[in-house]
Amino acid sequence: MKNPIDLHFGGAGGAYFLASPGELVIDLEKRDRNIHDRRTDLRAVLLGPDREVLEDMTIPDAGYQEGLGPVQRVTLSTRVPRKGIYALSITISQDRYGEEIMWGLSTNCERYLIETSRGHKDARHLEPLVLLSPGISGEVCFIPADSGFELEISGLNEEVSEIPILDHTNSCVCKLTPTAEGNASHTFPAGRYRGGRPWRLQLSSMEAVIEIDGVTRWEQDDPYQHMSYWSPDLNTFFPLHQFRWLVTPYNRTLPVEPGQAGAFSFQVHNNSDVTDTFMLNLQKPDSSAASFQLKTNAVRLNHGKTADVVVWFTATEDPTSEPSIAHLEVSPRSHPDLSTFATLKLETGPVAYRKNLDLPLRFTPYLHENEQFGYIPNCPVLNQIYFDQENRPFVHTPSGVSALRDGNWTNTPLVSEEGTQLGARSTKIAFDSHNNVYILASDRGEPVLMHSSDGGKSFSTSRTSTGRGSRSSFDIEQFSGHNVPEYPPPVVRYTQTLADENLIWRRLNDMELFLPTVTGKGLEWGDPILVSDKCIGISMHSGIPSTVVSWGSKIHLVWAEATDPGVEVPGVPTFVATYDRETGILGESVMIGYGPPANDIHNTPCITIDGKGHLHVLVGTHGRPFPYAKSLNPDDVYSGWSDVSLMWPDARQTYIGLVCDPNDTLHATFRLWFEGTDYFPAGNYGTLSHQSKPAEGQWVEPRVLVVPPFSEYSVFYHRLTIDRTGRLFLCYDYYSTYWFYRNDYRGSRRSLLMSADAGQSWKLAETSDF
Repeated sequence: MKNPIDLHFGGAGGAYFLASPGELVIDLEKRDRNIHDRRTDLRAVLLGPDREVLEDMTIPDAGYQEGLGPVQRVTLSTRVPRKGIYALSITISQDRYGEEIMWGLSTNCERYLIETSRGHKDARHLEPLVLLSPGISGEVCFIPADSGFELEISGLNEEVSEIPILDHTNSCVCKLTPTAEGNASHTFPAGRYRGGRPWRLQLSSMEAVIEIDGVTRWEQDDPYQHMSYWSPDLNTFFPLHQFRWLVTPYNRTLPVEPGQAGAFSFQVHNNSDVTDTFMLNLQKPDSSAASFQLKTNAVRLNHGKTADVVVWFTATEDPTSEPSIAHLEVSPRSHPDLSTFATLKLETGPVAYRKNLDLPLRFTPYLHENEQFGYIPNCPVLNQIYFDQENRPFVHTPSGVSALRDGNWTNTPLVSEEGTQLGARSTKIAFDSHNNVYILASDRGEPVLMHSSDGGKSFSTSRTSTGRGSRSSFDIEQFSGHNVPEYPPPVVRYTQTLADENLIWRRLNDMELFLPTVTGKGLEWGDPILVSDKCIGISMHSGIPSTVVSWGSKIHLVWAEATDPGVEVPGVPTFVATYDRETGILGESVMIGYGPPANDIHNTPCITIDGKGHLHVLVGTHGRPFPYAKSLNPDDVYSGWSDVSLMWPDARQTYIGLVCDPNDTLHATFRLWFEGTDYFPAGNYGTLSHQSKPAEGQWVEPRVLVVPPFSEYSVFYHRLTIDRTGRLFLCYDYYSTYWFYRNDYRGSRRSLLMSADAGQSWKLAETSDF
């Protein structure tokens, strides 16, 4: 007879299991709550410590009916070869917050924690524990915050007369008495005596909504931020909080030459608040033909610190050999019963990532570019790449600007005149016709325009003097295919003057144009020129659209405006205007079209120019087709525009990236939504897609480049750029709505695609491609 599962709860998320060698068995139950008529398939993915996918199962929607649906159950199991922290991911189609279902589990694993987490919201991160099992008694075990915390409970039924809270010594800290409305709360003062050991909240009926500071909601200085871990039994609790991300990356695939000697660095991390020593051990299956070696068996780390642990290897001489594998085992000396491992895989033979990709690139859970192709970027990919007049690549890095010189990437720090490190105000990099380099940086919140006349080897600075910088966003003209300004690039400033409390995406901004000049005093910003006081603002994290483009003495601008919420309009109105350097006059604004929905800052438009001087505008939208228009005359926004047309009917597009190649073909990248296809029959999903328009043709059908590993919300933080020969470069990452998936990975998965044939084929880029 299968183990009974008494406790069920809401939300998504999953669980972590500290599993010992032997068989790991997890029984998982789901019931549809049928609050709405949606298809809520539950997907359960069982993962090894190295995030190998061991089981991927679905509990389907049982069909809409009144009240709770029937109990459905699956069993996930695997053989555990060595001790480690296994994971179970839970997601639900069309229900990223886990409101339409209830689930629970039982397992033969003695030590495990539940993670109640959901899809993201554009608000403070909250992960309330929603218990849905009235009539049974139980506990919620959690780590209490040393700094003091508030606990709030609602939705209690009348069976609950008091709620004991017990500390780690089994002493009752307090007893809460519910109100007649079924609520209870308490504020616990700070107390270091808690020592990171679990407390217990006892309920005579496990039906409630529980909020706990440091467990379901967090402040910026919380030591275990976004770790919504709890257990229904004190005996299953283990200190995952202190040893989160103990060894990363969880796995790595390295393409190697036969007989190649080399090394790979894993990171061992101490997430606890005390110094600890971590014991290291290397295990190699008998079938691995390569040799592996550790030169140390322990590493000591202060709290919060990380150290590299190098695994040395010599690959097999046989190019036809199966991949060679080694496992790096890590265990804290303070908790010798806790251990986990990461995996290194060596592959000889043809290097998969050097070939053109078979598109779309389909991610599956924990199988991204490295796991599928062995791709480890040997060029900077944290930001998009730009190219100077000599087609040398430049890219923003966390510490400055990196450029490829003599086959090596060299970094130039961005520092103030006082020698302090500067941050990035924009990741765009601009060049003028004299090949000077321009970058927008930030000095203690104030914008700084950096200027280099020696190819980016050194930079000088210029500040604004208006005092609005710390409250503003900025854009700077960058190369998008044909614009090569003779002057320092124009800068556009957006200063928010109003945020609508009732409409989260409605903002009002002053949009101002700066025309920096080089004088005897150096680089000076000049006075701001007001373009609009109704601008909705800019959204630059994905697409990184161009809002300004120059041609000779003319500077062409595009923007979208907020409107009166009481007046119905078909979308965000989008305008263009031109400033003429010769006359010093900003022309009147010309409306191009509307980008639905109205009053949505996502709808940032984009402008570029072709080789004949014609201007091209894409109007920003949020999940709707992008409207497109072209100027009838070159370098002229005032002599008329083509009729506005949609890039593709019914396309659910967001986040424009737009460039124009040497043949005047337009290339756009964006997020594109689909629903109910073979990839995710039960849900919708966002892809990273590309679309092009020949100079004298129409927009072709969008082509999907990347499919996400999960349904529901996705964003790719994509940035499209073009080099001086017309090659396309697309820098991107994958952001899942699900906190469980995002929080589990420490570091960046950012990658770089390149197309040398106008988007017909794409490959993963490496330094030899530049």
